[in-house]
Amino acid sequence: MAVAEVTDQTFEAEILKSDKPAVVDFWAEWCGPCRAIAPIIKDLATRYGDRVQIAKLDVDANPAVAGKFGIRAIPTVLAFRNGQVVGQLQGARPRADFEAFVEKLLA
Repeated sequence: MAVAEVTDQTFEAEILKSDKPAVVDFWAEWCGPCRAIAPIIKDLATRYGDRVQIAKLDVDANPAVAGKFGIRAIPTVLAFRNGQVVGQLQGARPRADFEAFVEKLLA
């Protein structure tokens, strides 16, 4: 499955009201660490996309959602279940950290 691109306009419907848990990568084009984790996020979508909504939100283009969730540093990856934030990872990290993050969301 592909990584969904969500926006200020689509975030509520695609993430908060999703019937699946969701993982959202808050990123920006100019952010080197964001680009570094992009292949990991894409791989998570391929591996877990049938059970978890994997999405990216460009903080420059969509400041409302980033502000609502207090995103101050990127990359920040948030996990959502039933419209609530249930986990957070910040910064570029090893693939295993992201895999464990998704596994915990599914547990």
